[in-house]
Amino acid sequence: MLGIGTLAKKVFGTPNDRRIKAVRPLVDKINALEADFEPLSDDDLKAKTQELIKRASDGESLDDLLPEAFANCREAAKRALGLRAFDTQLMGAIFLHQGNIAEQKTGEGKTLTATFAAYLNALSGKGVHVVTVNEYLAKRDAEWMGKVYGALGMKAGVIWSEMPADEKLAAYESDITFGTNNEFGFDYLRDNMKSELKDVFQKHHYFAIVDEVDSILIDEARTPLIISGMAQDRSDLYQTIDTVIPQLTDEHYTIDEKQRSVTFTDEGNEFLEDQLKARGMLEEDQTLYDPESTTIVHHVNQSLRAHKLFQKDKDYIVRDGSVVLVDEFTGRMMPGRRLSDGLHQAIEAKEGVQIKPENVTMASVTFQNYFRLYDKLAGMTGTAITEAEEFQEIYGLGVVEVPTNLPISRVDEDDQVYRTAVEKYEAMIAEIKKAHEKGQPVLVGTTSIEKSEMLSQMLKKESIPHNVLNARHHEQEAKIIAEAGRLGAVTIATNMAGRGTDIQLGGNVEMKVLEALTENPEADPELLRAEEEAKHAAEKQKVLEAGGLCVIASERHESRRIDNQLRGRSGRQGDPGRTVFFLSLEDDLMRIFGSERLDKVLKTLGMKEGEAIVHPWVNKSLERAQAKVEGRHFDARKQLLKFDDVMNDQRKVIFRQRREIMEAEDVSEIAADMRNQVIDDLIDEFMPPKTYAEQWDTEGLYAQVIEKLGIDVPVMEWAAEDGVDDDEIRERLAKAADEHMAKKAASFGVEQMRTIEKQVLLDTIDTNWREHLLTLEHLRSVIGFRGYAQRDPLNEYKNEGFQLFQSMLDSLREGVTQKLAHVRIVSEEEQRRMLQQLFAQQAQEAGQPMAAAQPVPAGAEAASPAQPAAVDQPAVGFVEDDPSTWGNPGRNEKCPCGSGKKFKHCHGRLA
Repeated sequence: MLGIGTLAKKVFGTPNDRRIKAVRPLVDKINALEADFEPLSDDDLKAKTQELIKRASDGESLDDLLPEAFANCREAAKRALGLRAFDTQLMGAIFLHQGNIAEQKTGEGKTLTATFAAYLNALSGKGVHVVTVNEYLAKRDAEWMGKVYGALGMKAGVIWSEMPADEKLAAYESDITFGTNNEFGFDYLRDNMKSELKDVFQKHHYFAIVDEVDSILIDEARTPLIISGMAQDRSDLYQTIDTVIPQLTDEHYTIDEKQRSVTFTDEGNEFLEDQLKARGMLEEDQTLYDPESTTIVHHVNQSLRAHKLFQKDKDYIVRDGSVVLVDEFTGRMMPGRRLSDGLHQAIEAKEGVQIKPENVTMASVTFQNYFRLYDKLAGMTGTAITEAEEFQEIYGLGVVEVPTNLPISRVDEDDQVYRTAVEKYEAMIAEIKKAHEKGQPVLVGTTSIEKSEMLSQMLKKESIPHNVLNARHHEQEAKIIAEAGRLGAVTIATNMAGRGTDIQLGGNVEMKVLEALTENPEADPELLRAEEEAKHAAEKQKVLEAGGLCVIASERHESRRIDNQLRGRSGRQGDPGRTVFFLSLEDDLMRIFGSERLDKVLKTLGMKEGEAIVHPWVNKSLERAQAKVEGRHFDARKQLLKFDDVMNDQRKVIFRQRREIMEAEDVSEIAADMRNQVIDDLIDEFMPPKTYAEQWDTEGLYAQVIEKLGIDVPVMEWAAEDGVDDDEIRERLAKAADEHMAKKAASFGVEQMRTIEKQVLLDTIDTNWREHLLTLEHLRSVIGFRGYAQRDPLNEYKNEGFQLFQSMLDSLREGVTQKLAHVRIVSEEEQRRMLQQLFAQQAQEAGQPMAAAQPVPAGAEAASPAQPAAVDQPAVGFVEDDPSTWGNPGRNEKCPCGSGKKFKHCHGRLA
């Protein structure tokens, strides 16, 4: 008796069936146009493209242009490649254009399918990005499909790592740009560190087609792309914190050696606060739980770990003045390896050696959030249906299973489960030997390189010739996979290797022709092709008679999708084939899901060595186990995304602001708004609303006005006048600041001033954003502990992240206003003196004698005209070696020496 769900599907069809049915009339429309396009000349096809571009710019929708665009593209592909797209490929392309994932089985021609959707969307003039998993495929597809785009009058470009900037700019300006997910992501980050709009690579994020979409958007989704640089030297911070830790007693902290963790007790926190305040590292009214304390707390925790969990000569040794880690498993030294997040620096401070700066994140993004930038996203793969929920929930992508051009005639056998791994491998070797003897090509799938090599050794003992796929060399990988369908071929591959290249029965004709031409460049390509095609046809017939490609897998993967990819290697385009999975109770997946119980049952039943269980129920129970693991991984990715979304919202605001500043000719209004906001904040701080004049801190305001606005005005006298309120003082300050900046602009020249304003704005945004990223990283590393206090770490992270962002914006406004207020033209003589000081300082830091600093020749430029050096004069009476002449500046105030640095980073550095 049929269930209700099954009955409904029989009557109404599945949602997938209905979507396929809905696009069939569109495919018929494209087919009807084929006769109109066949008589057109090559130039007519290009002219048609120009006509379609004009119609798109005039407002006609791409949906309306689709039938003609697809008919034009099909004709161009026939002429350029000799390939006529199947109806199923047109269907796949329609689904891509609609912003879906088209699931097409291996060998159904995904590369050509993408061409139609890319061409149609490129008519908008905003550029289309085609994303692949490795650079070999990006270059191959750009060259191969570039012939089709060329025949249509469009240009295809390709990007790769370490490509010259001018060439990469040209590639991005192409109609269709091919590249890897890594390169597109890193270019996005690099774009948001540039200061000139003309240097930006990615002008639009309009439409992206992601090949092997499950690999990129799911398998690599948790991998963040990070551009890092050296952090500023914070040796004083590590050294100061290091003086606190030895004073702790046992009651101040608890150690969990099993978890290798150490935490402060309540008594320890109170003791820490007192010690840090005594050293000027915490303000009097500040606690360790304030958002501003996040970085200090992070470094204190790292210092505690360095002292209590890392032992000298066990976890690390000190050699030649540096801390070298020791591998806990092998006992070997690991020179060059460093612990992250300031932990290595904390150990260096503990041992009293030179503290090397840590790396700081300058920009970062996850693949999830990068690809969600696109107005429209589409993807292709042979296996996406099992992850349909994740694609829909995270990316808003529907998954459509596109029918195969020819019915699948592959036989997928039930899994064979053995008690031990040894029995399993012996059975596999016997199966490979049997297939090899009758000439059937065999692809052996493994889950690791180690297991591939072990199987290779076993095959060598049996004298069975074979290839092992090495995923480190993509060109070699493609060649081995292309030959994997030849008569009697045996290929061992890790499950993911070789994606993007077809296994064709009898071998790959294109690859054979290329090899023959390499050996004999003078040969006639057409003649060679005819010879190879004749040989290929005969060999393919023998392979078909032997049963097609046999796929033998050594175990189930955690994800059904990976298993399906391996299965899909066999039975392309209606070819015969066979797949079988060999498992043992010692496999990771079987072990995790209770193989001990099953082992006892099998022993009780008297199962003999070398026997296997083969039953559809085993397959079903394994698939349920895999679905559980997939669900767990999905939850982990979802949780990661929730945390990254907090930063992503802030990232988008900052990057959008940067882009607007780069695009603007004149940013003086932004600078003026920031200046007025700083004045408002100063008035609110020193003349709080609803207070009397005698309660105002006019001295503090006067000092801050000089520091932040660069103007010396009689604030105290203004406040003493009768009838003057805070609004009046605000207006006078704004007027004086505007006049000060107007004089500056007049002395620099208006055009020069606009350039300076833009540069200062961008530099200050970048500096503040980098510091903010570091603070967020530190916050993220400690926020999990809030769960012990029955508070949701994610909500805490959102709230504190927002507060930190607000603080960063305040700091940004102050930084821009202060730099612009104090910027001045530096004379050549001053430039020379400053550069000599800089060279001397660098030489001293590098341990060279002072004489190594080279004098600067007269006329040499020390600062570009766009970035005049912002340096103040030393305070009156300042003497370098006499601290009594330094006055009493606050730690965050400018140093009285005139360096322009904060006092705490200059003469006020802690010993």
